[in-house]
Amino acid sequence: MTTVVLLVITVLVIRSLLTNPRFQWDIVFSYFLNGQVLDGLVTTIVLTVVAMAVGVVMGVLMALGRESRNPVVSGAAALYIGFFRGTPLLVQLIFWFNLAALYPVLSVGIPFGPTLASGSANTLITPMVAAILGLGLNEGAYMSEIVRAGLQSVDPGQTQAAHALGMRKGQVFRRIVLPQAMRVIIPPTGNETIAMLKTTSLVSVIAIPELLFQVQAIYSRTYQVIPLLITVSLWYLLLTAVLSTGQFYLERHFRRGDLRPAEKPFLARLLARRDPLAQPAERKQV
Repeated sequence: MTTVVLLVITVLVIRSLLTNPRFQWDIVFSYFLNGQVLDGLVTTIVLTVVAMAVGVVMGVLMALGRESRNPVVSGAAALYIGFFRGTPLLVQLIFWFNLAALYPVLSVGIPFGPTLASGSANTLITPMVAAILGLGLNEGAYMSEIVRAGLQSVDPGQTQAAHALGMRKGQVFRRIVLPQAMRVIIPPTGNETIAMLKTTSLVSVIAIPELLFQVQAIYSRTYQVIPLLITVSLWYLLLTAVLSTGQFYLERHFRRGDLRPAEKPFLARLLARRDPLAQPAERKQV
């Protein structure tokens, strides 16, 4: 019964998409490879990659800081995580964009001593830098908890055994802890990357010409709001599908030593059900 209901709903949705002229599919696909849209797409991809790189680095540092036995280091890491998780990302982006209102001049020097270098905040904190700082530092707070959970998932007995065999701390981390922790770290990191791809649309408020900003610039002139929003949605769906596929194969790589059978993609499972030769083999395995 459930299958029938889902099939009926699917048919109705597809029929509506194909027969409703207000979707204006000809306009949607005419802008799909538009130069301005592609420029925004490249900016979105660059922002996603750079912000995730900053987030992963900060996440690892903060996770190690939280695990530190030094209360000052642990407290500073906890304060960082609490601040960036406790304030809205949009507020953080606007704050970084207007940092010059608080600090017109940014300088580097010896505390209570001479200044080694200085520059205007408006020159140093460009809109792109503000976007990377806002996205990356915010992501670092979430990645720290993901990394920390992965490190804590490794049995401490394995670390103790590795030390008993004479392995150094760096070797234990690289060869024992990290490979096992990656099984826990990779899935949520993949989800965070996909979320970051879509979160980059927030930087349109600080005039970064990413995908959504470029589309908004176009439909502010042409008033073709719905078709262009469909265009940008199709690009996000396509990029999400690519990232999801990469995440699947990366997870399978780090689970190659797992005793559990690797989960097959949805299409492979669907074809296996329809293959009459595959069914007896499945029964035999059971």
